[in-house]
Amino acid sequence: METTLIENLPEVTALGVIIKAIIILAVISAIAGFGTYIERKVLAFMQRRLGPMHVGPYGLLQIAADGIKLFTKEDIIPQNANKFIFMIAPVITAATAFIALSAVPVFPDFTIPEFIPLLGGTFVPSIASDLNIGVLFVLGMMAAGLYGPLLAGMSQANKWGIIGSARTAIQFLSYEVVTGLSILAPIMLVGSLSFVDFNEAQAGGIGSWLIWQQPVAFVLFLIAGFAETNRTPFDLLEHEAEVVSGYATEYSGMRWGMFFIGEYANMITVAIIASIVFLGGFDAAGAFGWLFIILKIAFFFFLMLWVRASWPHIRPDQLMWLCWKVLMPIAVINILITAIVVMV
Repeated sequence: METTLIENLPEVTALGVIIKAIIILAVISAIAGFGTYIERKVLAFMQRRLGPMHVGPYGLLQIAADGIKLFTKEDIIPQNANKFIFMIAPVITAATAFIALSAVPVFPDFTIPEFIPLLGGTFVPSIASDLNIGVLFVLGMMAAGLYGPLLAGMSQANKWGIIGSARTAIQFLSYEVVTGLSILAPIMLVGSLSFVDFNEAQAGGIGSWLIWQQPVAFVLFLIAGFAETNRTPFDLLEHEAEVVSGYATEYSGMRWGMFFIGEYANMITVAIIASIVFLGGFDAAGAFGWLFIILKIAFFFFLMLWVRASWPHIRPDQLMWLCWKVLMPIAVINILITAIVVMV
């Protein structure tokens, strides 16, 4: 079935991949900006507040106001900072987040209508780069995103920034291990690292979703995903109450904004991975298949906001205790049980 589906697809060209990459950059950046508005509104609703209301109807133009502020705000580089590293660190964070999105299905396949000059008839694939090691590539790029905050803190002549970057390295490296181990069990069941194969393995409907076979791996992946995206209760990397603003202490303007564009892009990446690996993915042939996966992604995005409104911050020692003494042993035990079941 999968071979037939692939054979019937139009040829993927370099132009189609470039168009897909531009769409990912434009749409995900816009969603990241709109996500800040949604987050402020959701948190306000849960805390019995109004949120943004004064800029445009229901505060909708607050997104444009924030964007204008970031683009026009003075870009300050501290006097004693390593200027090159200081300037390049936010770019690393945003770039790795978007590169990770190149290997996951983002929006369905489509062909540009013939009447459009120059681009007419170009087939635009759902995945910019359909790798047979897609899962490994995405996890690797998300792990490489560690270098952005780490270099940002180390390049500053500021103790708070250095402390924030140290916390970044500890948290990201620790929870990357949990992420990898949690997703290893579903990989053993499917026998592939391709997101297309994960989607095909769950094509039988809700009953075939891997969440029913791997509920422990699903919970572990969600917890580690929260930690890797710097979301509450694991947002100690820039905990304002303790370390001013962590690795972003001396950043301003668009460089500061790029850290948060990367954060929201990573939130979307985690939501897509969870939807495809555990919740059935998308139905490429069905009329509503892509609508359903968008709803799944929206649910995970909302879940991250819900948790932020509900859970308090935790201490760094609690963070490490949870990772190495609770989540890690559970992940290893889950892998062993899965291996025994697969072999038997």
